Amino acid sequence: MLKPDLMPNKQKQVIATPKAKSKKRSERSIGYLLIAPSMILILVIAIWPVFQSFYYSMFDLRLNNPSKSEAYVSYKVNLQTYLDNYPFLISTLEDEVDAASGKTRTELEEIKANLEKVDAELKADNELKSKYDQVDEKLTVMEPISEELAVSELDKEVALDLEKAVTNSRDRIKELKGDLQNPEDVIGLSASLKDSVITPNFIGLEHYKENLADSRMWKAIQNTTVFTVISVFAELVIGLAIALLINKAFFGRGLVRATILIPWAIPTAVSAFMWKYLYDGQNGIVAKAFAEVGLFDRMTDLLTSSTGAMFAVIFADVWKTTPYMALLLLAGLQTIPSSLYEAAAIDGAGKWKQFLKITLPLLKSSILVALLFRTLDAFRVFDLIYVLTGGGPANSTETISILAYKVMFAQTNFGEGSALSVIVFACVAIISMIYIKFLGRDLLNDK
Repeated sequence: MLKPDLMPNKQKQVIATPKAKSKKRSERSIGYLLIAPSMILILVIAIWPVFQSFYYSMFDLRLNNPSKSEAYVSYKVNLQTYLDNYPFLISTLEDEVDAASGKTRTELEEIKANLEKVDAELKADNELKSKYDQVDEKLTVMEPISEELAVSELDKEVALDLEKAVTNSRDRIKELKGDLQNPEDVIGLSASLKDSVITPNFIGLEHYKENLADSRMWKAIQNTTVFTVISVFAELVIGLAIALLINKAFFGRGLVRATILIPWAIPTAVSAFMWKYLYDGQNGIVAKAFAEVGLFDRMTDLLTSSTGAMFAVIFADVWKTTPYMALLLLAGLQTIPSSLYEAAAIDGAGKWKQFLKITLPLLKSSILVALLFRTLDAFRVFDLIYVLTGGGPANSTETISILAYKVMFAQTNFGEGSALSVIVFACVAIISMIYIKFLGRDLLNDK
């Protein structure tokens, strides 16, 4: 039998392989344990809000409607609203019955009886009756009522009976309006009583169905895509040129680098206000210059025409963000050894060939990072366009983020706004995957 030292090399490798594999698995497990806290943190900070938005997008949430201000999956009754109106409605109906006669009196008595019947159904539930009495007592002494006490679960049949009774009562009272002494009081109380019934506002994927069929949303995505593609491409070309320039050694290079970063250091909202003044159709210097060189017929066209407004926001974004692109590319350029250029020059390669054969291939990872960051940032643009044009004129610069903001906050439609936010997240995720798949394979492969 051969001693271990005399065994062939291949046989030694076969014997050592199981241990090597075991060690590799152990190292991999330790690696997963080390990154686990970071992954959990990412899930909590980044992914959880997306799940929350998706959850709210499946409800018809509207802050301007008290019955839809929260997500409800079952029927409920707001006892505070109910008891704020029901006793006064019954009392008012009794006064109207005493003053009425004939058919009107009979109608009012039926309305009153129907409401009292439904009220008795509410009290039939012992748990609900307990809350009913507590809320009634607190209202009597004018004590604050918590939402937990005010809003209570309600059986579907009872809720439908209550809603039907209140709706029928309101409609019948409107028909008797001319025969009543205080018609506005009775109609107002019956309408307010209807608000006490909270129906489920779960609508599933209805918001997504509506948005995908909405031409305004597709127009917003088109505007966002045009803005992103043109601005990021311009920033890449100009930023690469600037990075190549400031990577060279020359007198005052440090001052030039610091000066170039000034536009990027200015807050976006401040930058947008500055450009809004420069684009002004009456006194804007930039608008005047563009009109003089023939880019636009009149100074006012810059912000009042759809093409001019899109050009204006792209130009402002390129001015502000190009330094950031140049900074990222400069970091990549400084990792390229100068000896490669020296060897290429000795072999007779010119500057252009050195750029194509050395700079671009070795700068691929930096370009990927710069493009990924800027594309995602540009696709989510909000503050620059919101301050500069507000999405106008005629929604020609309205991006998907601005549309989501308008729907969610201006219209207080949180359900549809959440759906638009999820759509933005989906678009950003798709863009990230495309970059990683087609441009970032070298970053993921083992070297």
